[in-house]
Amino acid sequence: MALESTSSAHANPFDPPVAGQARRRYIPDRRAQPTPRFSRYTFFGGRRSDPQRAEEREGSFVDVYSARVLIWVLWISLMNIGDSFFTLVHLQAGGVEVNPVAAALLRTGRFGFVLSKAPQISAALLVLTLHKNFQLARFGLWLSTVAYTALVIYHLSLF
Repeated sequence: MALESTSSAHANPFDPPVAGQARRRYIPDRRAQPTPRFSRYTFFGGRRSDPQRAEEREGSFVDVYSARVLIWVLWISLMNIGDSFFTLVHLQAGGVEVNPVAAALLRTGRFGFVLSKAPQISAALLVLTLHKNFQLARFGLWLSTVAYTALVIYHLSLF
């Protein structure tokens, strides 16, 4: 609990100020509230990398992310880029896209395919990263890692 001196009108009529003494105002402790999903520290100058207590880890938000999470997200992004590249290479060699969502994106052209797929995957990765302390988000990151890695290995096996 923090106290701050002020000289404004006294708010508590049952505790009158003493002459010559400044009134103290209650300022709530910032640690009493959980870290919000988005705050001014979410992207720059974060302060919280882990919950203070182990029982708070599941379902909490942080505003500083570990190198492990960064590498994990970069790997998924790299595999997404590889999937896009190899998809276009195989289509130019006469292959057929069997994923109906990707086939619809490909109807916009190669440039439209890449420019529409990349932001969608990036947005999904951002949501999963922000929710990294939730079991479902960790499962989503794990599943994305396995799926995209397997997909790139499959693309490479087609050569």
